[in-house]
Amino acid sequence: MRHLPYFCRGEVVKGFGRGSKELGIPTANFSEQVVESFPSDISTGIYYGWACVGNGDVHKMVLSIGWNPSYKNIKKSVETHIIHTFKDDFYGEILSIVIVGYIQSEKNFSSLEALISAIQEDIEEAKRQLDLPEHFKLKDDNFFHLPEGKTVNR
Repeated sequence: MRHLPYFCRGEVVKGFGRGSKELGIPTANFSEQVVESFPSDISTGIYYGWACVGNGDVHKMVLSIGWNPSYKNIKKSVETHIIHTFKDDFYGEILSIVIVGYIQSEKNFSSLEALISAIQEDIEEAKRQLDLPEHFKLKDDNFFHLPEGKTVNR
């Protein structure tokens, strides 16, 4: 994919409320403006990479770009699942991501259980890929150091 790695930053906004509540897999969502700023020819699907909230630690992540066919979204979304447990929500914080690689295209699932299982498999694949030296080195990219005044609320 010619756009990778892709660097993106934006404010975390409230999404559909499905990630945590229905799936048990919380996601951080970007605003429509940030989603619309993605290259128009970037494929929809599941990706992996690195994510950082504010000036916090950098963590592995898995990300969905698209319309989430299981939910029949009418607007494209970018939903980031950071592979880390946070104590609190971080709506309004700045999320910085580096999309490193592509896992698969979007799919429609016949059940919630099948969707959750597929997401868990994607998370495991992301962890494996991000441990590779060529991907791991991006964890320390200067992109993750926000300028002063953009610190994370603690």
